[in-house]
Amino acid sequence: MVERRVHGDVRGPHASAWEAVYTLVRQIPHGRVMSYGQIATLIENRLSPRAVGWALHGCPESVPWQRVVNASGGCSTDRIPDIPRGLQRALLEAEGVEFRGNGTIDLERYRWAPTLADARPKRHK
Repeated sequence: MVERRVHGDVRGPHASAWEAVYTLVRQIPHGRVMSYGQIATLIENRLSPRAVGWALHGCPESVPWQRVVNASGGCSTDRIPDIPRGLQRALLEAEGVEFRGNGTIDLERYRWAPTLADARPKRHK
Protein backbone atom coordinates (compact mmCIF):
# COMPACT_ATOMS: atom_id res chain seq x y z
CA MET A 1 0.00 0.00 0.00
CA VAL A 2 1.31 3.47 -0.91
CA GLU A 3 1.39 5.96 1.95
CA ARG A 4 -0.04 9.39 1.11
CA ARG A 5 0.87 12.60 2.86
CA VAL A 6 -1.98 14.53 4.36
CA HIS A 7 -0.48 17.28 6.52
CA GLY A 8 2.91 18.62 7.43
CA ASP A 9 6.27 19.40 6.01
CA VAL A 10 8.48 17.27 3.86
CA ARG A 11 11.77 16.39 5.54
CA GLY A 12 15.09 16.86 3.83
CA PRO A 13 16.37 19.43 1.37
CA HIS A 14 12.94 20.26 -0.07
CA ALA A 15 11.10 23.42 0.90
CA SER A 16 8.20 22.95 3.26
CA ALA A 17 4.97 21.88 1.61
CA TRP A 18 3.19 24.95 2.97
CA GLU A 19 5.84 27.23 1.45
CA ALA A 20 5.30 25.48 -1.88
CA VAL A 21 1.59 26.32 -1.60
CA TYR A 22 2.35 29.97 -0.78
CA THR A 23 4.82 30.26 -3.67
CA LEU A 24 2.28 28.89 -6.12
CA VAL A 25 -0.67 30.94 -4.85
CA ARG A 26 1.41 34.13 -5.08
CA GLN A 27 1.73 33.44 -8.82
CA ILE A 28 -2.03 33.31 -9.49
CA PRO A 29 -2.81 36.39 -11.60
CA HIS A 30 -5.29 39.04 -10.48
CA GLY A 31 -8.81 37.98 -11.51
CA ARG A 32 -7.93 34.29 -11.85
CA VAL A 33 -8.35 31.30 -9.50
CA MET A 34 -7.06 27.80 -8.84
CA SER A 35 -8.67 24.96 -6.91
CA TYR A 36 -7.29 23.33 -3.76
CA GLY A 37 -6.94 20.04 -5.64
CA GLN A 38 -5.16 21.68 -8.55
CA ILE A 39 -2.60 23.14 -6.14
CA ALA A 40 -2.18 19.80 -4.37
CA THR A 41 -1.45 18.16 -7.72
CA LEU A 42 1.05 20.83 -8.75
CA ILE A 43 3.00 20.47 -5.51
CA GLU A 44 3.26 16.76 -6.28
CA ASN A 45 0.57 15.71 -3.78
CA ARG A 46 2.80 16.58 -0.82
CA LEU A 47 -0.45 17.83 0.78
CA SER A 48 -4.06 16.82 0.30
CA PRO A 49 -6.48 19.45 -1.08
CA ARG A 50 -7.86 19.84 2.46
CA ALA A 51 -4.35 20.44 3.83
CA VAL A 52 -3.81 23.09 1.14
CA GLY A 53 -6.84 24.84 2.63
CA TRP A 54 -5.34 24.63 6.12
CA ALA A 55 -2.08 26.07 4.81
CA LEU A 56 -3.96 29.02 3.35
CA HIS A 57 -5.96 29.53 6.53
CA GLY A 58 -2.80 30.69 8.29
CA CYS A 59 -0.91 32.14 5.35
CA PRO A 60 1.19 35.33 5.34
CA GLU A 61 -0.54 38.54 4.23
CA SER A 62 1.41 38.48 0.95
CA VAL A 63 -0.49 35.37 -0.19
CA PRO A 64 -3.72 36.08 -2.14
CA TRP A 65 -5.64 33.19 -0.47
CA GLN A 66 -8.94 34.39 -1.93
CA ARG A 67 -7.84 33.15 -5.36
CA VAL A 68 -8.17 29.51 -4.30
CA VAL A 69 -11.63 27.95 -4.55
CA ASN A 70 -13.12 24.49 -4.25
CA ALA A 71 -13.47 22.05 -7.14
CA SER A 72 -16.97 23.35 -7.92
CA GLY A 73 -15.76 26.94 -8.17
CA GLY A 74 -17.25 27.88 -4.81
CA CYS A 75 -15.92 29.69 -1.78
CA SER A 76 -15.24 27.24 1.03
CA THR A 77 -14.18 29.94 3.48
CA ASP A 78 -17.76 30.83 4.44
CA ARG A 79 -17.66 27.79 6.74
CA ILE A 80 -14.62 29.07 8.69
CA PRO A 81 -15.76 30.88 11.85
CA ASP A 82 -12.94 33.45 11.97
CA ILE A 83 -13.32 34.58 8.34
CA PRO A 84 -16.22 36.98 7.70
CA ARG A 85 -18.92 35.36 5.60
CA GLY A 86 -18.75 36.60 2.01
CA LEU A 87 -15.23 38.04 2.31
CA GLN A 88 -13.65 35.73 -0.26
CA ARG A 89 -16.41 36.42 -2.76
CA ALA A 90 -16.15 40.18 -2.21
CA LEU A 91 -12.38 40.10 -2.73
CA LEU A 92 -12.75 38.10 -5.94
CA GLU A 93 -15.53 40.33 -7.24
CA ALA A 94 -13.25 43.32 -6.60
CA GLU A 95 -10.78 41.62 -8.98
CA GLY A 96 -13.48 41.35 -11.67
CA VAL A 97 -14.45 37.71 -11.07
CA GLU A 98 -18.16 37.15 -11.71
CA PHE A 99 -20.20 34.61 -9.76
CA ARG A 100 -23.10 32.65 -11.17
CA GLY A 101 -26.53 32.55 -9.54
CA ASN A 102 -25.60 29.44 -7.57
CA GLY A 103 -22.60 31.21 -5.97
CA THR A 104 -19.91 29.52 -8.02
CA ILE A 105 -17.31 30.74 -10.50
CA ASP A 106 -17.09 29.52 -14.08
CA LEU A 107 -13.80 27.63 -13.79
CA GLU A 108 -13.53 27.31 -17.57
CA ARG A 109 -13.30 31.10 -17.69
CA TYR A 110 -11.36 31.99 -14.52
CA ARG A 111 -9.13 29.00 -13.76
CA TRP A 112 -5.41 29.66 -14.05
CA ALA A 113 -3.53 26.59 -15.22
CA PRO A 114 0.23 27.03 -15.03
CA THR A 115 2.52 24.40 -16.47
CA LEU A 116 4.28 22.09 -14.04
CA ALA A 117 7.55 23.93 -14.75
CA ASP A 118 5.93 27.30 -13.94
CA ALA A 119 4.56 25.94 -10.65
CA ARG A 120 7.85 24.58 -9.30
CA PRO A 121 9.77 26.85 -6.92
CA LYS A 122 12.81 28.42 -8.57
CA ARG A 123 16.12 27.15 -7.24
CA HIS A 124 18.69 29.83 -6.44
CA LYS A 125 22.26 29.09 -7.43
